[in-house]
Amino acid sequence: MISAQAWADAQRLWDFQQMGHEPRPCSVAVGLGSHDLGVADTTVDLYHQGMVPLIVFTGATSRTMRERMPRGEAEHYRERAIELGVPERAILVEPNARNTGENIRFSRALLEERHVPVTSVLLVSKPYEERRAYATARKLWPDVEWWVCASTPMTLPDYVDSIGDARLVVDMLVGAQQRLMVYPRLEFTIEQAIPGDVKTAYERLRDHGFTSRLVPESADQA
Repeated sequence: MISAQAWADAQRLWDFQQMGHEPRPCSVAVGLGSHDLGVADTTVDLYHQGMVPLIVFTGATSRTMRERMPRGEAEHYRERAIELGVPERAILVEPNARNTGENIRFSRALLEERHVPVTSVLLVSKPYEERRAYATARKLWPDVEWWVCASTPMTLPDYVDSIGDARLVVDMLVGAQQRLMVYPRLEFTIEQAIPGDVKTAYERLRDHGFTSRLVPESADQA
């Protein structure tokens, strides 16, 4: 049972993770691979709105995703996009990235290899990882003029319903928040100001045992 206070704290972390960017035309969209096909769907929707001429889907397979996405996250995203009407020529696949830092670095390398000029990027992630994706991208690809963050528009209760495990979602929110605070020291992301009430919400949830997605502070992956 999750208390009313824990839900309020989780909502505060959820709200903070949302960057609140308005979609606008960009050079390319980068869809970050994960368990969530909603990332592919949202990227496709933005493509059909004319926001980008080209999509990069990035992500390998993983131990936890082998059964669900045996061909790798990026490849499953590509297949989903084609089902939804995106032409194959408008999709590039980066199949090797295993964390957010690699998503950004490998996508950048792929686009440079293809001689695609990039001045702006529409960065599509899971809803609770917008801010960390942004902080990682700003650190690792600083010559991009602007980043526009996007995710599937949904509320925290709707996301919990889609996952089917409320405690896991709160654990993921706590993990995402911890990374925002730890990773700048490890030079994985840019530093961002964390409001006091967000820190308090994070600490309260952590101290109440929502810790399954925390990383050691000497973690070597972004």
